[in-house]
Amino acid sequence: MDDTMDLRQIFNIILRRLWIIILVTVVATLSSGIISYFVLEDIYQASTTLMVSKTRDDQTTNLQYNDILLNQKLVKTYSEVAKSNRVLEKVVEKLELDMSVDALRSKVQVNSVADTEIIRISVEDQDPVFAAELANSIAVVFMGEIGGIMKMDNVQFIDMAKVPKSPIKPRPMLNIAVAAVLGIMVSLFAIFLIEQFDNTIKMPQDIEQRLGLPVLGSVP
Repeated sequence: MDDTMDLRQIFNIILRRLWIIILVTVVATLSSGIISYFVLEDIYQASTTLMVSKTRDDQTTNLQYNDILLNQKLVKTYSEVAKSNRVLEKVVEKLELDMSVDALRSKVQVNSVADTEIIRISVEDQDPVFAAELANSIAVVFMGEIGGIMKMDNVQFIDMAKVPKSPIKPRPMLNIAVAAVLGIMVSLFAIFLIEQFDNTIKMPQDIEQRLGLPVLGSVP
């Protein structure tokens, strides 16, 4: 019976202050929608993929399992080289970019696809054309630098970056959904916090619960 009363009290508290939940949730979702659609700028992502394989002078022999393992290990090393100062400085110089190497690095992501010999170079920028051009330029410079560093010519293009048609950020619907959930959670926390510090007696049951006294009658 006590559990039933507790659940009923929780329901009554929520119902009594439902306007707070509605108000906070509506404000949160509207704010998120306005920011996502009208404030945040679109971010585009362009990616180019490279493959670490045998050198071009060694394509006649059969590919062995050990060669695959070696290439997979080289992928991690190559991924670090692709975003190194040595590569990015030459990209800045080649494209005559008005930005620092650190600013350029913040736009670039170099990932090795798990358990493969593939490297993916991704660039995020507000300009989709520039994002594609930058991704391809980094790949070209990287391939040239690998030849000088490792004395090997074992990186080849799989796909060159193309100009993206749609942005990856922001995601208005996802932002609005997250804002709605957070709005509900914050408002629920707020109303229970208010209820916790509210010592006023509103119903006859409050006298029995808080004072431990029976209610003999009430004046409507």
